[in-house]
Amino acid sequence: MPEDESLGALVAQASHHISTLVRSEIELAKAELKFDAKRVGMAAGLFGAAAFMGHLCLILASFAIAYALVAVGLATWLAFTIVTVFYLLVAGLLVLVGYRRLKGLAGMKRTRRSLRGLAGPEEAEEELPERVPAPAARPAAPAPPPYTGPTAGQVGAHRESVSDAG
Repeated sequence: MPEDESLGALVAQASHHISTLVRSEIELAKAELKFDAKRVGMAAGLFGAAAFMGHLCLILASFAIAYALVAVGLATWLAFTIVTVFYLLVAGLLVLVGYRRLKGLAGMKRTRRSLRGLAGPEEAEEELPERVPAPAARPAAPAPPPYTGPTAGQVGAHRESVSDAG
């Protein structure tokens, strides 16, 4: 009967159940990750194939546009040069937009700040040599009052032991 078991046996049982639960959760996570990794791999392969086919279509469309310009009356070299310059302009525009997007990255400011707050002042400088400018000075929040409630021993003192309950 459970009430006849000692506290040590109950703790050992709880520890065993917790470790079994943790192991089971880890196995479940591994199985889900393996399943998801297969699906992501398959999707990446399909996206790659689609991108390759799209690239082939772009090349063929470029030839069609160039030959359409030739049919209008332009010289062959000029038609292909116009198509090439158009693609160079589009590529340059995409590079400019991408560069501006990268330029606006914040560089994990919040993470650095929280790490600096967790470590002591000396440790923070050693772990994070790159200094981030301090935000504008604002008044420090007042420290919370010390805990004056009952301790864990006081809370459990009124309970009878497991072996006395029977």
